[in-house]
Order: sequence, then C-alpha cells, then structure tokens
Amino acid sequence: MICRKAAPALPSLLLAALLTACATQPPPAPTPPPPVVTPPATTAPATPPETTKNAVETGVAPGGTVESLGLNAANAGQALTAFIRSCPSVTRRQDRSGLARPDDWTAACQAAAGWSPANAPAFFATYFDAVRVSDGRAFATGYYEPEIAGARTPLAGYVPVYRRPADLIDVTLGDFADSLAGRTIRGRVNGTRLIPYYERGEIYDGALAGKGLELAWAADPIELFFLQIQGSGRLRMADGSIMRIGYDGQNGREYVGIGRRLRDMNALAPGQASMDGIIGWLRANPEQGRALMRENKSYVFFREITGDGPIGALGVAVTPRITVAADPLFVPLGAPVFLRLEGREAAPGLWVAQDTGGAIKGANRFDTFWGAGTEARKTAGGMSRAGEALILLPKAAAARLTAGGPATRP
Repeated sequence: MICRKAAPALPSLLLAALLTACATQPPPAPTPPPPVVTPPATTAPATPPETTKNAVETGVAPGGTVESLGLNAANAGQALTAFIRSCPSVTRRQDRSGLARPDDWTAACQAAAGWSPANAPAFFATYFDAVRVSDGRAFATGYYEPEIAGARTPLAGYVPVYRRPADLIDVTLGDFADSLAGRTIRGRVNGTRLIPYYERGEIYDGALAGKGLELAWAADPIELFFLQIQGSGRLRMADGSIMRIGYDGQNGREYVGIGRRLRDMNALAPGQASMDGIIGWLRANPEQGRALMRENKSYVFFREITGDGPIGALGVAVTPRITVAADPLFVPLGAPVFLRLEGREAAPGLWVAQDTGGAIKGANRFDTFWGAGTEARKTAGGMSRAGEALILLPKAAAARLTAGGPATRP
C-alpha cells in the first residue's frame, strides 16, 4: 500500500541536479503516499515504456449501462461500502487520469451514505455509467497481506525492517518545470546535489545500519523480501503478538521482477512460476538467490499500523476481494471498476481502485487484493489473468467524456 510522507522543500540550487536525475532514473510511482504494494512480477507482463499519457489521451469510449453488467448484490454491497470509505478522498483529490473532476463525485457520495448495501446494484446503476479506456483489454495480478516471523528486538540471524529514513526526499518535478508535470523522483542530498538513494544491495551491506531506523526484525530475509513486494504485512512475534506494518516510502530505485529473471534463466519449470515456486528456488540456491534479490534495487520502508488495515494509497483500509490497485494515470483512485477475468479466482464483478503499485502501470493493468492467510497467499501468488475492464464514472463525467463520439482523444 502507498502512504508517503510529504517531502521537505529543496533549495533552488538543486534544480539542475533534479533534471539530471530525472533524465537518468525511471521515476517511481507518483501517487502520494504507499505502499505501494506490488505483486511479484513473476506473473506480470513486462513494464510498459514510460509515458506521460493518461486515460483521456489514450482514448475513452462508452462502456454501456451499469444495468447491463448484471451486478451481483453481495459483491455490489461490499463495493458500495468500500466506495463510501473512499468518498472523503475522491471528492477532493485531483484526478490525474482526466476522467473525472472532484465535484463529479459529490452527488454519488452523498447518496451512498444513506443507501442500503442490500440494494447496491441500483445505487451503481443510478449514479454511474461505464467507460472503456483504450480497448478495455485488462491484465490482473494479485497481492495479499503476508504474515512472517519477527521480533521487536534484534535476535541472532534476524534482519532489520527499516523505517523511512529522514534523508529520503520525494521531489515533484512539475514544481520546477511544467514539461515535467506528473513526474516524481526520490533521492538524498549530498552537498548541493540530489543523488539516487541507496539501492537494495547497499542497504543489505549496511548503508542504514546504526542510524536508529530499525522498526523491527524479521526472521527470514526471503520472506521479508516478498513482504516488501506486497507493501504491507504482519510480523508475528514469539509471544504470539502481532505487529502490523505498512508502506512508508520506497527508495526510488528500479523495481526488477526476479520471477521474470528466473524465467529468462530457464530456472523455473512452467508449473513453478508462482510465488511459492520462486521462494523454493531461492532456498535451494542460497548464494545465487542472494545475488538475484540484489538485482531488484527497489527497497521499501515501513511504519507500524494500528487499527484497521492494511492501508491503501487513499489512506483508508483496503478490503479483501474488493480493493484493486491501479495506475492513477488511467483510473481515478476511489472509482469502481468492473472486471471480467479469465479463470475461477474471481467472478465478474465490481472492485474499487483504492491502491497503487510500483509495477502496476498502464491502461487496464490491475492488482487485486485477497486479504491475509494461506488461501489469500495461494490465490494472489498464482494470479495472472487477462480479461476485460470497465471504469464506472459518475454519469455527468461519463457523458462529458463520450459526447464527442465513440472515442474521446485530445
């Protein structure tokens, strides 16, 4: 899940360094705040080339009425509850996709507060119409909330779970040049220069040791590696107590999917291309496994979470089998999304875009949240499905977008 702190102001001396860093380093997910939550890239397609296009620039077409979708009452009721939770954000958030304005959501959010979940299909039919971004062809992976063994104090063999460092700076490049709008980089200040933050290998080698950043300790570095990919999770202590941790920033370095690397190496049989299969290979090949994990330069920092969770990019608790992570350039965060996917994991139905992910980029690319526990891990780890996606927008927004014909482009 994504939950980034605001970045401190930077001296104007750094502008040239910022532009240089932008030209040489892919930007991380720009949506504030985290947890970023990304699925194992074992099942995801290659990350598309960086683009400044959003949904409207890509093309939007009418997707039909909500009545025609045949919504399931139970699924729609859960989606309504999640949508209500998102309303405080969606009615004030500036949407980067171009699909909706904050005031477009006001009527639906006001009505949702008093609507019975038992009659939720009628709510969505009354206040929303469906649109299709690009050709509507979707690809979905899955994520979950891991639970791994941990400790609040250092133990032999345990590895640190780090808090967000104070010297990790988020820079919104659009503050310096309109041509860089929508781009964000992260780094640290060295003299008068902003330089890339420490990569995973450097952190493994002790770049953050002795700075008081240890939030907790994890018993297994491989399990912690995958918890970082998920973006949030639980640490189970020896006394049975649980510490829930959530995303609090990322180092801004490149995310490399080690599952794809293993496939490129022909190291995994076809039936092993899952999270458990990758973990099995890492354990069977410890030296190569340590080197392979270092190839993923991205590193995630955490904070302790109390109360409901895990927390998504909107700052609210996410809902198993309802929350989906999406690219905010193509889906307004808080919007309902109708997915019809291949396979048996998920019946056709509504999800709510409440999260983002470092590997979740492009039109109709989604990451479905499955909750916690063994079954959630199994489903999320093997989730890799093509299908169809429709975005549900307030009727006024959908009419405005599709008034020009079958597709709207600038």
